[in-house]
Amino acid sequence: MGGESNNPGYNPGVKGRDLLDLSLAELSSAIEAGEEPSFRARQVWAWVWKKLETDFSVMTDLDRGLREKLAAEFTIQAPPVTASQGDDEGTTKVLLTLADGQTVETVLLREDRRRTVCVSTQVGCPVGCSFCATGGMGYVRDLTAGEIAAQVLHFARALRLQGERVTHVVVMGMGEPLLNYGATLRAVRNLNDPQGFALGARRITVSTVGVVPGILRLAKEGLQVSLAVSLHAPDDGLRRELVPLGERWPLREVLSAADHYAERTGRRVSYEYVLLREVNDRWEHAHALVRLLRGRLAHVNLIPFNPAPGLPYARPEDGRVEAFRRLLVASGVDATVRWSRGTEIQAGCGQLRTR
Repeated sequence: MGGESNNPGYNPGVKGRDLLDLSLAELSSAIEAGEEPSFRARQVWAWVWKKLETDFSVMTDLDRGLREKLAAEFTIQAPPVTASQGDDEGTTKVLLTLADGQTVETVLLREDRRRTVCVSTQVGCPVGCSFCATGGMGYVRDLTAGEIAAQVLHFARALRLQGERVTHVVVMGMGEPLLNYGATLRAVRNLNDPQGFALGARRITVSTVGVVPGILRLAKEGLQVSLAVSLHAPDDGLRRELVPLGERWPLREVLSAADHYAERTGRRVSYEYVLLREVNDRWEHAHALVRLLRGRLAHVNLIPFNPAPGLPYARPEDGRVEAFRRLLVASGVDATVRWSRGTEIQAGCGQLRTR
């Protein structure tokens, strides 16, 4: 499964350290080591994370010598778009090519005033959920913090040309974020940094299939990010069929870790539940889900299955989806239906897969 590089500047295929991999403190140390005053780091940081610049030569409040040194030592990733698709609802999906030739899909969702970027954290995914197109790819490698953040900055630049900005980030794309914990957290902290991109932590959601050590670790970080746990079944037997990682961490451990996260942060946990026709959408499943979640600081996002080539499932009828939701709510469990956007361009939940 995914791992972590001990070198925060590591980036396969890139000459020089990717500046997007560094924290402000690390950038300050690097600049001071070059006998430059520390305030220069804050200037560079603002150019990269506020002004979204990728070219050191245009950072004109830095002297030419420093700009040349930075260009020799660092890169600022801006992965090129290999393919792009959009739909009538304003959803845009791009295929970004990384420095080593690997590719990832990233999605921009437009809804009212919200501009949400759904980012990937791995090339492929090691979890292998049976209803997810990404899982069918297998696992290739983890993304670096810079590669994760670069996906957000890509759309931030595009939106800026339209007088708009990124309002939310959901770490729900390709991969399991908490199996690439170090890079995911570093990217989240850099996006949240008030001296840079300054995206509020409450506007960032980290999703996981239930990596218990990662949830417990995240609870200690002091961040107010939202946690979304992919549940998909109300009992361990069915969950192991749908989410193989359920073999490693049973529901009682996942829920205990999520309760701990809610207690430490005061943040309500979202439970994602993909509805599969005649698999996990029956009344007995709804009642079991109520018994599992009633009394917890929790919200259920019901997600009607999004078809993808090769997946052996079907979406329940809309009426059945709504009846499932009503049963949860009437029984004391807060629930809404999340009708995925971008399904026509294979940009919905569970549909991302590089081609």
